[in-house]
Amino acid sequence: MNSQTSDQTAQSTNPADTLPDTGTAAPPVDTSPTAHPRSFGSDNWAGVHPEVITAIAEANVGHTPGYGGDPWTQRFHDIMTHHFGPDAQSFPVFNGTGANVLALQSALPRWAAVITAASAHINYDETGAPEKVGGLKIIGAATEDGKLTPETIKGAIIGRGNEHNAQPLAVSISQSTEWGTTYTPDEIAAIATTAHDHDMILHVDGSRLGNAAAHLGVGLGDITTAVGVDILSLGGTKNGLLGAEAVIVLDTGIGHGLRFLRKMNLQLASKMRFLSAQLGALYEGELWRTSATRSNTMAQYLADLLTEAVDSGRVPGVEIVQKVESNVVFVRMPAEVAARARQKFAFADWPLEKDIVRLMCAFDTTTEDVDALVAAIVGG
Repeated sequence: MNSQTSDQTAQSTNPADTLPDTGTAAPPVDTSPTAHPRSFGSDNWAGVHPEVITAIAEANVGHTPGYGGDPWTQRFHDIMTHHFGPDAQSFPVFNGTGANVLALQSALPRWAAVITAASAHINYDETGAPEKVGGLKIIGAATEDGKLTPETIKGAIIGRGNEHNAQPLAVSISQSTEWGTTYTPDEIAAIATTAHDHDMILHVDGSRLGNAAAHLGVGLGDITTAVGVDILSLGGTKNGLLGAEAVIVLDTGIGHGLRFLRKMNLQLASKMRFLSAQLGALYEGELWRTSATRSNTMAQYLADLLTEAVDSGRVPGVEIVQKVESNVVFVRMPAEVAARARQKFAFADWPLEKDIVRLMCAFDTTTEDVDALVAAIVGG
């Protein structure tokens, strides 16, 4: 083979040479502030807290063992025992759905059913993942405000011992709930007692656990370990992280297979130090509380301004439909009002009830943002 043939062969096998030439390059993302204004669509839409970015950068040094064998992950474990007690076991994961599926799957047999609110994320917003991936039956009970009660739970316990029925072996509550309401410690303790009296475990979907604790003025352990919670999905992304959550096992009698299931369910991070560094930055000190308090305060400020506007007759047909106990305001809003406000701000229609919109605040929401949203709703 002569040199010319060799060169031609090399050129013809280069994948880059086979790509079509469109004549244009992909345009760069516009990163100017005006291109990405703050919205009220979701706290997931917000960016990453600057302290978390710093923590990720500080962890980006040298080489360290993967899959959790790094010092940042060990440090996160220690932080979790400070919040949740010396027996707490922690498992960083990528996202909240993964945390929920892992937590429940690790604690329950395949024939189990999980009692939860009909509006709960595991029932409505996870594309059936707890059932399809976790192999668990979800029983969604009707509630007015997203909160289960002992009576609701007892009414959902059916088919015990019947081989034709999935067996109710767990209760799962969201804290705060999908309706923005919050369980008090006493309410959780009563639910835990009911669950345990009926040989069930209690799981908490804590994607906004920080918002609930900030609203109640308590510690994270006060609404979990201290009141009988057995296993917890601990949130991070909705409170300023880049993308990190965790499963926290509180009852040492369950969750023994979790480290294997985490890998099997595609939730084991090879470079786990970057998840753990984020979680450590959020939970070591008070960042989780200050960020959650900020978003809660903005939601209450928004509710107060809307109430004032409604009471003064400036925006007829608008009504706040749930108690504001976290970082979200649910509002009944006429379509023409919503359309007017959406000319300036994004927010979501609530699919569970007609003419309800969800106005979600984040750790970086400002009073100026809220003032502008209310002005857009009022039309002034």
